[in-house]
Amino acid sequence: MLLLGIRSIINRKFKPYNTKNPNVNKDYPNLLNQEFTTYKPGLKWVTDITYIYTKEQGWTYLAVVIDLFDLKVIGWAYGEKIDTRLAIKALSRAIINRKKEFDCILHSDRGSQYTSNSFEEMLELLNIKHSYSKKGYPYDNAGMESFNAILKKEEVNLNSYDNLENTKLILFDFIESWYNNIRIHSKIDYMTPNEKYNNYLLSLV
Repeated sequence: MLLLGIRSIINRKFKPYNTKNPNVNKDYPNLLNQEFTTYKPGLKWVTDITYIYTKEQGWTYLAVVIDLFDLKVIGWAYGEKIDTRLAIKALSRAIINRKKEFDCILHSDRGSQYTSNSFEEMLELLNIKHSYSKKGYPYDNAGMESFNAILKKEEVNLNSYDNLENTKLILFDFIESWYNNIRIHSKIDYMTPNEKYNNYLLSLV
């Protein structure tokens, strides 16, 4: 690789924030149970927050909600603070962009953003069941881990970002134009998320 001038893209494992310990007295069921496929949209959603460094603001944060049916990013929010409001904003956009089924599950880790009273109350109001990964076990949320890896390998680790506003435009282009509309995924038969969803709609006609 050195002789050919090739460099590998390495995923950084470091996360520049501390997550508060979840309430030890609370029940954190794993309803998803690593069943990452589903026969229709609106049944199984996954969510997470990842980090992006900018020159002006330092660390910034991207919250994402993905439907496991077609791996489409159905809601996302980007900002300077990794807090519950960011997680709620991403979920709110997911609700606008996609119809959920009655028995919809949202899977997350046990970060304070997702175990907060306000986030849990929003899920209860929306009649969405909350599923949680086991503590320190990323394999329980493999769908989100896959998206984060793609984001880092194909965009973030290849570029540098000046500020929040510029980065938000870049993320919009990456998510809405590239990831959802152009990039194929082997887990959905080498289709794009939009193609998978559109094919489903056509099957209902």
